[in-house]
Amino acid sequence: MFRLVAAFFRWVWRQWEITHEEALGQAAPPPTKKGAPPPKPKLDWRPLVILLVVAVSLTMQEYWGERDQFLAWWPAPPDAYRWSGQSHHILLSFCWWSGWRFFGYLVLPMTVIAFIPGERIRDYGLSTQGFSRHVWIYVALYLAILPVVYWASHLGGFQRTYPFYKLAHRSSWEFLAWEGLYALQFLSLEFFFRGFMLHGLKRSIGAHAIWVMVVPYCMIHYGKPMLETLGAIVAGLILGTLALRTRSIWCGVLIHVSVAVTMDLLALTHCSSGIPCR
Repeated sequence: MFRLVAAFFRWVWRQWEITHEEALGQAAPPPTKKGAPPPKPKLDWRPLVILLVVAVSLTMQEYWGERDQFLAWWPAPPDAYRWSGQSHHILLSFCWWSGWRFFGYLVLPMTVIAFIPGERIRDYGLSTQGFSRHVWIYVALYLAILPVVYWASHLGGFQRTYPFYKLAHRSSWEFLAWEGLYALQFLSLEFFFRGFMLHGLKRSIGAHAIWVMVVPYCMIHYGKPMLETLGAIVAGLILGTLALRTRSIWCGVLIHVSVAVTMDLLALTHCSSGIPCR
């Protein structure tokens, strides 16, 4: 087992080296004539733009995009949390939450990319080329993490956290509506961290873009169970490495959505029939 883990991390390290060489090789200055002074280093303004957008986006979502803000402006009616209640006000608060993720993680970065000279949105991890060749990696990752998710689903912290929408099992429509909002959020998240940040920074700092991305990615998990937050560091490193090597975020979207739906389904199985999860 130890040898298998060691071999895996050696493989990951080699991917980082290859990515670093490729990324910085693309940004290498043109050769100079013999005897000519070396070109003066230029300050790359792209990292400034990308990290500024990241900071602004995360700040807006923290202060405006959370469900608490929606419920402060539009308080929930008394029957919103009751099993027998017909109000969908709580689901609307999740629409607000998911919509802000869609705007902050996807729309805003895409708009910024569109105004950067010479940049194309599809070069930020949206390519589907080679998807079928790499999908087996994510299937293997899903199967590997499934036993851990099943074990965690028996923990009290897990059951109190998932699903976020506590009335997801009130009806099939509400379950599907919630999972659709959840999937949209994950699509937007993957583009933001594994597309916009990674592919925007790689030409300036190479594979170090992965470490830069992992810090805010870990921090957005604050408030969730500690084991999941720590796991986000490992997941961020692995998904970031694969996103750079495959130049695509789509398999990351696939595994993120698959794991999230599995977590919700497992959490719901621990709920008593007819009683909302707490």
